[in-house]
Amino acid sequence: MMADMAMQTEAARQLVYRAASLIEQGKMGREVMATVAMAKCFASDVSMRVAIDAAQILGGYGCLKNYPLERYIRDAKLLQVVEGTNQIQRLIIARSMLR
Repeated sequence: MMADMAMQTEAARQLVYRAASLIEQGKMGREVMATVAMAKCFASDVSMRVAIDAAQILGGYGCLKNYPLERYIRDAKLLQVVEGTNQIQRLIIARSMLR
């Protein structure tokens, strides 16, 4: 599980870096919007999955308020909703593929 968590986190990080690089270069358009949507959606889904897997590894300790993982789970869920839900991000990606 930990190896999968590391691989998923690194993949999300690289996608976010790619989106940031495109924006930093001043590129605009459908490709950039799709890449940004992919980065937001994938990274927030990965953060939720990794947080839940960490709770699985830690057992009951993962749910206790005095451990930071409990906050990470809440924060990960929030990331899937703010700045456009992941369902909206998926619509942006799909529409960019159809044009």
